[in-house]
Amino acid sequence: MSAPSTPLVWPGQPFPLGATWDGSGTNFALFSAHAEKVELCLFDRAGRKETARIVLPEYTDEVWHGYLPDIRPGQLYGYRVYGPYDPNAGQRFNANKLLIDPYAKSLKGEILWHDALFAYKLGHPDGDLTFDRRDSARHMPKCEVVDPAFTWGRPMEPRPWHETVIYEMHPRGFTMRHPGVPEDLRGTFDGLAHRRVTDYLTDLGVTAIELLPVHAYVQDRHLIDRGLTNYWGYNSIGFLAPHATYLGHGRTASAFKAFVQKMHDAGLEVILDVVYNHTAEGNHLGPTLSFKGIDNRSYYYLMGEDLRHYNNFTGTGNALELRHPRVLGMVMDSLRYWVTAMGVDGFRFDLATTLARVEGPFTEHAGFLDAVAQDPVLGHVKLIAEPWDTGLGGYQVGAFPPGWAEWNDQYRDTTRKFWKGDGGLLPAMAGRFSASSDVFNRRGRRPWASVNFITAHDGFTLADLVSYNGKHNEANGEDNRDGSDDNNSWNCGVEGPTDDEEINTLRRRQMRNMLATLLLSQGTPMLLAGDEFANSQDGNNNAYCQDNALSWLDWDGIDEKARSQIAFVTSLLRLRREHAVFHRTRFFTGSVIPGTEVKDVVWLRPDGEEMTEADWGNPVSQALAIRLSGEAGLTHLDRRGRQQTDDTFLLVLNASHTEVVFTLPEGGPWETVIDTMDEDGQSSLPGVDGGTTRALPGRSVQVLRCRAAHGRSA
Repeated sequence: MSAPSTPLVWPGQPFPLGATWDGSGTNFALFSAHAEKVELCLFDRAGRKETARIVLPEYTDEVWHGYLPDIRPGQLYGYRVYGPYDPNAGQRFNANKLLIDPYAKSLKGEILWHDALFAYKLGHPDGDLTFDRRDSARHMPKCEVVDPAFTWGRPMEPRPWHETVIYEMHPRGFTMRHPGVPEDLRGTFDGLAHRRVTDYLTDLGVTAIELLPVHAYVQDRHLIDRGLTNYWGYNSIGFLAPHATYLGHGRTASAFKAFVQKMHDAGLEVILDVVYNHTAEGNHLGPTLSFKGIDNRSYYYLMGEDLRHYNNFTGTGNALELRHPRVLGMVMDSLRYWVTAMGVDGFRFDLATTLARVEGPFTEHAGFLDAVAQDPVLGHVKLIAEPWDTGLGGYQVGAFPPGWAEWNDQYRDTTRKFWKGDGGLLPAMAGRFSASSDVFNRRGRRPWASVNFITAHDGFTLADLVSYNGKHNEANGEDNRDGSDDNNSWNCGVEGPTDDEEINTLRRRQMRNMLATLLLSQGTPMLLAGDEFANSQDGNNNAYCQDNALSWLDWDGIDEKARSQIAFVTSLLRLRREHAVFHRTRFFTGSVIPGTEVKDVVWLRPDGEEMTEADWGNPVSQALAIRLSGEAGLTHLDRRGRQQTDDTFLLVLNASHTEVVFTLPEGGPWETVIDTMDEDGQSSLPGVDGGTTRALPGRSVQVLRCRAAHGRSA
């Protein structure tokens, strides 16, 4: 394409990568070790017309670069990269395809699916060994040069891990049906930053929101063809650009910064769910959108001597080659950018095992983990691993190094089974309640390393967990074959909604039982958005493609019972926040606390006696009492070295369907502060002395407190 005029271009610099506006002009730098030539393509404001092509004039240390003194923020651009197209040698260059800059900080427009987006002739019997010459530019989003200037307000001090309560939420679905958020702001960062949202979150008592992916991502062609979308966003194509839909019409990346500032003003940390394990380009038959066409052999983890194909540890078709220093550098640059320029407080790494594979297997000293460990920026933020992937040896819960927290699926599975009524789980339940010390208590790691959850975006909501025995994913168009069949759920007697009030009462109590267990366990609790008011997805446990009312939180559906559940969660989080015994900084020892005659934790059977080895081995027992000593604070010091003594608490759990009589420990009086038999969880039971017996109804929890005397526990 001929251009009306050729913009002035100077040599520029190979660093930093990406398009960098310096106040006078813009430097463009693109890594490609195997390219033969790189063209910078400029577009008009609408992104439809290509106005110029400029060959980047310099090649330094495998980086192509040039400086354009006349280019300002707002300029749209893309790349065309020349080189051999030889899939068997791992090379897939095709200059007919416009490519996204891996370091783009803003993308305008969306992918419009067309066969021209593929570097080969789609449908040809020779597949990706053919070559397609159609121009893909009209179907591609365009990169945008950004002005990084932003005036930040008051900074937020990092919240200690042990005080953290995570609230996992979708950046769009949380507000799409929220009556308090203006319609034009719903589904955007501006909507999430609305006062009605921040007030709700702070009143509830959570301290951090964990957002499903906000990096620029691609809508899958097969979903679009079925009238669905990639709602969750685990299909990244730009690791430094916010997803344009969440910015709102005409908004820039600064909208995300403003959102973070408002969250910080409300005392809420922002954690991003990030996807560095794979990209939206898929396997050898996927489209050419960015990395494939820039330097496929460098960016992707190819199959040993079979360079045509990709390692697929993620089940999505490819894996980034983090053994390559430039690819690892891109991931590290992305993480630092979101902390330093965008203000976020932490990251949850999707399928994190893939990031730590070297020559195939996971290793604790992979380049990525070592790079993170020594990075001075990332050393101050929260790092959470999803410690598994789909490859051989992918399950690595507890194997990540010090400094990391990890999603603990063992907590999820054990707690679900326990409250479903499975027997023989007392040892496992005690371990999960204790921050899974059997998994995480090594190398100086602390209880917060266990991120405890019962539900998450992937799977049943809490309401569906107690309402369905099986998944109901028919709306996904895959004949209910997708999603997990291993849910450990129980419908309480009827599949799905029912008018039977006895069953509905049991379901609400089961939710309260699990919420009490989750929010009072040691470790870091994670609550799924909407679980506090029994939000349902009609039994769909894989709603990844449902950008509609099925997945959006149903705020209008909050009735009196749902408000009681919100009040219950609020009271639990207040109890957790105000009492250090529920968020200890050290693991339980089960030993006598120095200077006292009591243990930090005592596990009691119903008769009030301490559990024996035989009791732990009882295959049918489903009841347990846990005494948490407030005097454990004698060995737990705050930041100023002061002892953190507290009240002593007794948690009594009865997962059986029958009543169990418990004998309360000596001491007292014991006052009941939580009782899941009541709709709002508040107790109306009188205080009683130690040695008193109390009948605990089936499938219920009580939390009792013995107040400290003179600043010390009784």
